[in-house]
Order: sequence, then C-alpha cells, then structure tokens
Amino acid sequence: MSWAMLAVAAGFLGLAVLGVLAVRVYVAAERLGRQVAESARRINHAAKDLEEATAAAARTGAQLR
Repeated sequence: MSWAMLAVAAGFLGLAVLGVLAVRVYVAAERLGRQVAESARRINHAAKDLEEATAAAARTGAQLR
C-alpha cells in the first residue's frame, strides 16, 4: 500500500514541477514577444529616418546640379 501512495505522490510532484516550468516558459515567451515588438518599432523608426535622410540627400544633390 505504501508503494501506491509513493507512486501517487511522485506523480503529483512531477505534475507540479511541470506546471512551474510551464509558467516559466510562458513568462519568457511573453518577455520575448515584448522585446520583438519593441525591436520592430525601433527598426520601423530607423527605416523612416533613413528614408527621410535619403530624400533630403536627393534634394541636396539635385540642387547642386
């Protein structure tokens, strides 16, 4: 009988450990998602700045001719 109780306790402990690990994975995935969104925003801002700088350089080049 004690073997059965030990097996049930070990199974419950295993499920508890898996639950904790699942929460940690979820938190890490949320953090990664926020970092990806922030990086995409910064890349879009840099691309806009580059486009504006390119247009200004083209206007300057056209004025030099």
